[in-house]
Parts: sequence; structure tokens; C-alpha cells
Amino acid sequence: MDGKPWLEHYDQGVPHTLRPYPQETLLDVVSKTARQRPDHTALWFKGAHLSYAEVDRLSDAFAAGLVAQGLKKGDRVALLLPNCPQSVISQLGVWKAGAIAAPLNPLYTEFELEHTITECGAVTAVVLSPFYKKIRALCGRTRINRTKLENIIVTNIKEYLPILQRHMFTLFKEKQDGHRITLQTGDLWFADLLRQYGNSPRPNVSVSPDDPALLLFTGGTTGTPKGAVGTHLGLLADGMQLRTWFEVAIDKWDDVVLLLMPIFHVYGNVGVLITGLVGRNTLALVPNPRDLDDVIKTIRQVQPALVPGVPTLFNALLKHPDVLSGKVDFRSMKLCVSGAAALLKETKERFELLTGGHMIEAYGLTESFLATIITPVHGIYKPGAVGISLPDVEIRIADTYTGQGSLPSSEVGEILISAPQVMKEYWGRSDETADIIQDGWLHTGDLGYLDEDGYLFIVDRKKDLIKPSGFQVWPREVEEVIASHPAVDYVGVAGVPDVYQGEAVKAWIVLRPEEQLTSDEIRSFCREKLVGYKVPKHVEFRDNLPMSALGKVLRRELVEQ
Repeated sequence: MDGKPWLEHYDQGVPHTLRPYPQETLLDVVSKTARQRPDHTALWFKGAHLSYAEVDRLSDAFAAGLVAQGLKKGDRVALLLPNCPQSVISQLGVWKAGAIAAPLNPLYTEFELEHTITECGAVTAVVLSPFYKKIRALCGRTRINRTKLENIIVTNIKEYLPILQRHMFTLFKEKQDGHRITLQTGDLWFADLLRQYGNSPRPNVSVSPDDPALLLFTGGTTGTPKGAVGTHLGLLADGMQLRTWFEVAIDKWDDVVLLLMPIFHVYGNVGVLITGLVGRNTLALVPNPRDLDDVIKTIRQVQPALVPGVPTLFNALLKHPDVLSGKVDFRSMKLCVSGAAALLKETKERFELLTGGHMIEAYGLTESFLATIITPVHGIYKPGAVGISLPDVEIRIADTYTGQGSLPSSEVGEILISAPQVMKEYWGRSDETADIIQDGWLHTGDLGYLDEDGYLFIVDRKKDLIKPSGFQVWPREVEEVIASHPAVDYVGVAGVPDVYQGEAVKAWIVLRPEEQLTSDEIRSFCREKLVGYKVPKHVEFRDNLPMSALGKVLRRELVEQ
């Protein structure tokens, strides 16, 4: 888009570019912070505090232990951990050893773990104790053996709990919840490794900005899980861009950031963890974002200023009994960031009224290593738009079917991204990398358009397009209409085979408690806002919908079911 009209909508003080980016890594940032304010709290976990100096020292020790175990530069380390201090120490330690961190969802099935560990060729795994048996069971399988998974390092969630909570956990929960285990010969305890190498300096391994740092699994545009590789430079660039964007509302050093998005997902890892460390903030770790009581308790204790989340989380908080009865104060929240799914205007307005702060929306994907488009904090908010380009991010709308050219404003096409944080490659998949990155542009597979001000509107996923009788229907558009019905809690829309239409629109709906609706009532409601061919031919009411770890409805799974 000629002229870059979106730059006129940047908040005052936000630079148009951050180039040239420093030739350093996040490791340098953390070490500088540790020297400047060694006692400043880096991580808060269930009431316990770890300073920046402690995180820097512990990650040095972990890196030394990994190198002593034979880890080499470029090796991959699988991290099967929830949000806890060990996950941060491990990731920084893996980087200091010159290796690549591959955070995985610890709730993966054995089948999913086998695929991801084989795909990335991990030689070491760091795992929380309840999941130890699952990964240990994989080691006897032929495919896993070929990856040479040599070292398993196990940690217990209690290791960084406050002393009293640790004792209570040992007495009442450790054995009952499967945390008390016996390691097989050759496997190591995380805490023992740190003690053994506690006085060791950081290994003498060179880590450059262009080195691969993070390998995160994504379905990509084909749906087949594969590892997107981000470089140290790309991760630092994204953290700097977001940090700069948030500075109009969030203070460096002093404000607390709530880290409840999973670190094994790009949102939690890059958008929250890395951005928080770049800002020298305290990160309050929440291991399970679906445990709303714990989320509420943490908010009461730490009074966070920045709360990144997803629409389902914000909606759930609005409905929590303690929130409805006024027993919890959200006024510390200067800024809430919603991503991963469409944010309804009603949710934004209710949360801003509750907090007195701002709620903005962001768009990105694993391959772009998170945020590329974001709403201005103080600037114009356009309902339905996900925002404007961050500094040094270019967006182009290309022809939907060819991926070529540059469409004028308001025309729908495929969204292409060019930015310093775009992934380096899909691990070990050069052909698929060449398909998605062409001439420096990332082909997202998402459909959308730019308005005359450069605001991006997402229409839907290219692959999710429904074609009833040859017409084009984007599921997101139908979902947003149905979700606006006061009786609807959650909805998913997708195309299903149909003898007459070839493909028909189907809606799966979860109603709010004590609400009742019929299929005809839903269709009648849709007809008021949608042309006839977009109205769902099929409607199914359910008690729940399959969702991702971030609360996004899984359309493909609905269709498969």
C-alpha cells in the first residue's frame, strides 16, 4: 500500500522504525538487566520471587549442565513444561548452550509427542514429573530411537514454590497427583543438575543473532504439524516492536505482566515472555489459564498492569462469580491484549469499563513469530479490524488464488507479511518453506483486506472457505453474527459435504446456561444480517466445542467429528 497511511495512526511517541536492530540476543538483554538491577524480580510464581540475577545465574548453570551432558550447538531440546520458573530457566539455558529450544504442549498424547520429537530430532527433553512416564515410554520406540533422544531431565513443580506451599504440596498433593516418581538409570533431576553446576560460568559457546533459537510447532497452511524456526534476531525484534508499542501505557521495570498464555505457544513465548523480558518487567507465571480461580487469585496478589489473553479467557473472567459480585479489583490493568481469535466489540467495551484501562487486539501467526498487526492503544479503534502494522512490518494483499500482485484497498485477498521476525524455515521441510515464503514475503493463508487507512480486516482462513452452490462464505463472518446473539456462548462454523449444494454451511453452538434456542430461531436471526446462502443450513447444539490450548474453536475437528 503506497504512502503507508497507517503510520499516521501510530500513538504519539511510537517510532515508525526501530532499524537498525542491535546485534545482540535476548540473553544479552537479560544479562544487562541482571547487572543493572540484580535484585529486581524477573519471575513471580505462586508467591515466590526469582530475581533477574538469579534467573541469569541459574540459566548459566543449566547451560553448563547441558554441555556437560554432550549437548552441542544446533541440537534441539524439547521442553514439556507448563508456565513455571523451570520453563524460563530451561529456555534461556538451552540458548546459552547454543542449542534450539522446542517447547511442546505437555498434555500432548504419546502419538503427538512421538511425531513432534521425531520431527525436530530432539536429543534432550526437559519434562515435568507427571509427564515423565509418557516420554519415557516413547524411548523404546524405533522412530524415537532414531532421533537419539539421549537425555531426559525431570523437574517437580514444587521446586520453586514458597517454603510453606512446598511442604503442603509434598504432604497432600505430590503423590496423589502423580508428581512423585522414580527416575530410571541415566535420567536426571533438574534440581540436581543446577546444584552440580551452580558455580559454573556460562559455557563458552558463541550465540549470534542469526542463529536459530526457537522451534514451535504449527499446522501451517496445510494442517500437518511442522516446526517453525525463529532466529534470535527475529525474537528480539518482535519483543522490541511490542515493547515500544506498549510503552505508551506500560512502564518499563515497574509494571507487572501476567504470563498465563502457554509458553509452548508463540503467543505466550514471544508475545508475553520475550516482550516482558525486553521491558525488564516482572512476569507473573500462571501454569493453567483454565483454572480461573487461580487466575483470579494471581491477579489479586500481583495487580498486573499488562494482561495478554484470548477472547474466551476475557469472557470467562467477566462471568466469574467473584468478578460479578465485585470481590476482585481489575483496575490495575492498564492494558489488555486480545489475540488468537476475533474480539467482539461487547467484550472490549465491558472489559474497558471494568478495568478503566485499554483493550487492544493483535494478529499474527506462528510463522511470523507472533504479532505483526495490532490496534493502537490510544488511537482509532475500528470494530472488526485487528489493527495496523507494527514498526518495520509490511503487509500486502495478494490475489487469493495466485498469491501474486497487490490489491487496492477494500479488496479481499491473501495476507502477505514481510518483517524481520518472520520464521527462517520449517525445520527439515525446504519444499514447504519455499511454498510459504516467496521473495521475502510470508504467505499466511489468511484472507483479508486493508482499508484506506491501512487497517487490516481478517475475513477468514483461505483453506476454511465454504462454497455452497459456488458462492463464497467465510466462517468467521457467520460466527461473528451468531456470537452476537445474547443466548450464545460459543460457536464454530465450517463447511460440510452436501448432496445438493456440494458444500453446506454448518454451525455448532454452545448456549449460555439456562438459555434455549432452536435451529429455526438461529437461522431467522442470521437472515436479518446475512444473505441467504450464508445462513447455516445445519445447526447443532452442543455442551462444549473442541478448542485449542488458547481457546480457539477447532473447526477441522468439528468437521471430522
